[in-house]
Amino acid sequence: MPEAPSAAAVPEAHREALEYIERVTAGAGPVQRRVLAEILAQNAPAEYLRRLGVSGDAPGAVDAFRRAAPLVTYEDIHPDVLRIANGDTSPILCGKPISEFLTSSGTSGGERKLMPTIADEMDRRSMLYGLLMPVMSQAVPGLDAGKCMYLYFVKAEARTPGGLPARPVLTSFYRSRHFRDRPHDPYTVYTSPDEAVLCVDAYQSMYAQLLCGLVRRADVLRVGAVFASGFLRAIRFLEKHWQRLCRDIRTGTLDAEITDRAVRAAVGRVLRADPALADAVEAECERPSWQGIIQRVWPRTKYIDVIVTGAMAQYIPTLEFYGGGLPLTCTMYASSECYFGLNLNPMCKPSDVAYTLIPTMGYFEFLPVHQSGSGSGSGGNAEPDARDLVELVDVKLGHDYELVVTTYSGLYRYRVGDVLRVAGFKNQAPMFSFLRRKNVALSIDSDKTDEAELHAAVSGAVQHLAPFGASLVEYTSYADAATIPGHYVLFWELQLRAGATAVPASVFEDCCLAVEEALNSVYRQGRAADRSIGPLEIRVVSDGTFDKLMDYALARGASINQYKAPRCVRPGPLVELLDGRVQARYLSPKCPKWSPGGKQWSGGAAAKKAGGAGNNGGGAVVA
Repeated sequence: MPEAPSAAAVPEAHREALEYIERVTAGAGPVQRRVLAEILAQNAPAEYLRRLGVSGDAPGAVDAFRRAAPLVTYEDIHPDVLRIANGDTSPILCGKPISEFLTSSGTSGGERKLMPTIADEMDRRSMLYGLLMPVMSQAVPGLDAGKCMYLYFVKAEARTPGGLPARPVLTSFYRSRHFRDRPHDPYTVYTSPDEAVLCVDAYQSMYAQLLCGLVRRADVLRVGAVFASGFLRAIRFLEKHWQRLCRDIRTGTLDAEITDRAVRAAVGRVLRADPALADAVEAECERPSWQGIIQRVWPRTKYIDVIVTGAMAQYIPTLEFYGGGLPLTCTMYASSECYFGLNLNPMCKPSDVAYTLIPTMGYFEFLPVHQSGSGSGSGGNAEPDARDLVELVDVKLGHDYELVVTTYSGLYRYRVGDVLRVAGFKNQAPMFSFLRRKNVALSIDSDKTDEAELHAAVSGAVQHLAPFGASLVEYTSYADAATIPGHYVLFWELQLRAGATAVPASVFEDCCLAVEEALNSVYRQGRAADRSIGPLEIRVVSDGTFDKLMDYALARGASINQYKAPRCVRPGPLVELLDGRVQARYLSPKCPKWSPGGKQWSGGAAAKKAGGAGNNGGGAVVA
């Protein structure tokens, strides 16, 4: 790892940012209490707080809130959100006017959520962005001596019936004055013109950004996107269009398919005829293997900046293949509900990523997640209660929690749905590793398989393919209840190495069984003893299927920045799309191992086993 810069070499703005992080994490407890008091005072006129009997600007408001405020999900606040969306300007959730709605990614099976936000929140987000490079430049010196090729995208915004914008959080930021009118900073000089980032045509935006990144090849010190999946989509775009891009570089003329006038003008200010550069890029792209292509095309690159935690972890091997050993960095933890914190050790291994929540971003509480042998929360059917909440400074090392947030924009004890594990502390502030999204699950009967468990099982099973030169590009799953009994279905898109031999059917059957063997005991009991679950099925789909799946989601309003291939899908258009591209089907050849002497039932499980199991097939319950 490069040596950190000396104190004398640290710019004043970076020094102030690092001192800020030190100060707010050292006083995380008092800072959090102050933040909650500020939120309640600002939102004192809000109807929601009055319903709770909380006078936000009265003495004792913090304690009153802690006693009275319940845990809520989106469904609980949806009626209030609809009132705001339909034009009610009274202070319903927030004391300040709602300036826009931020839309969730909408890729986990539900409708897109509308998260209310206020204009002031953009200042908080910008402040967190401003902490990124001071942290990163400690680990990687010299980032002010070049450019970054970050591939960012927006989508066309919608309007609610009341006239408020509704758009993804990153679209909101890129369209804001904070991004468009940002002062020059040598640490954040992008190869992409703003006009290309702000182009709503995904093809033209991607083409222009990659072209400018190639033109400025010699200056690029870091590359990235928001999610790993988006960055890999860009690499595949380059694989498909490198000849056309090189032609533009050779001639100095932008491809005629790029019709956006602002984009053409912006690229025209960068593009010049450069046959030598075109030859150099062509020489790398036309080689039979694209292993290490990032370093070969952009040789000064120091790291790849993408999110590879949670569901994105499956892309790590592919990123390592294309990156040729470049470090993978995860820098920020944020959502539509709130921006949370930073990875203060950005050059760590992806498996060691831990985010420090910055205590000024919102008020954070944590719902303990008690693990059980079956992979779901323990405690029977008990519903979580606000009395179970733990404050930021009181979480325990190694324990798992569901994140609960109260924001300046009017969310109160809102369950974000992220499950985190305490990995350490920065002064008083805990550092969290991201485990999974809660309730992204497969279920046929009483079994519950969450995203992390499924990913671990698939990761182990695909090792059977390696000797045949095959690897997994992407996957999703669904619980097929149309068969009797129902069964899990995995859709796999594969990539074959040049000269690879066909994978025998028996190997895919081994993969099916390997997935089942890796799943929890409740699933294996359903398969082996109760026979309430049918054999797991793998359906191999044709090349490009998951690009089609993404195109479908984008056409339905998902953001290219926020898009993540869904780990689980429901019967309907997505399954129909996937099934229409199936090339082969394989079933698990036998039941996985299960022993009644394994994990014991806990909390109400005996009643479920006796006859009520089918009524409890939802997500994990936490106590």
